[in-house]
Amino acid sequence: MKPCTVTALSALLLTLHAAQGQAEIQGMNGVLDISGSLINSPCVLDMASADQAVDLGNVPRSQLMRPGDMASPVVLQLRFVDCMRASGSLLNERTGNLVWSAYQPVVSVAFLAPSDKDDPRLVKVQGVTGMGLRLTDALGRDVRLGARGEPLFLAHGSDTLTWQVQPTRTATALSNGAFRARVDFRLIYE
Repeated sequence: MKPCTVTALSALLLTLHAAQGQAEIQGMNGVLDISGSLINSPCVLDMASADQAVDLGNVPRSQLMRPGDMASPVVLQLRFVDCMRASGSLLNERTGNLVWSAYQPVVSVAFLAPSDKDDPRLVKVQGVTGMGLRLTDALGRDVRLGARGEPLFLAHGSDTLTWQVQPTRTATALSNGAFRARVDFRLIYE
């Protein structure tokens, strides 16, 4: 081979190799989809509380013989972290009174779910008939679906708020089987 041909061949091979290398580099890319929100909130909902599974287990039919009968309740909790020492106030929509504290944030929780056709106070369940779910706060007061709950104080640092979920018999004929319900909630601070 002539020296000129070797040099030209070497240059061609280097160009092909470089082109292949560029193709590999160009093919190795991706996208980072980053999202979030900046909020001004006196507390942060613990991530474990944001998406929960509440297992009511096996509900004995014998506890739900007549409309209004209730099975054993199961506790539901929302945990808050990083609560700041800050004043808080919130209007109690049920009484019209202002609930406030100079040192503690105040929150109200609204639970959103389809209501049972026989008893609109109850959460509708799917999979069985004759039963709905009663939600009550820590003081035993019924949660009004879709409405703000009683204003509650949150302690500095962290706090836990508690409700109960209780299977409750309705007027429709009772059927056996697996059941489920979905309840969304919203936190309201002012």
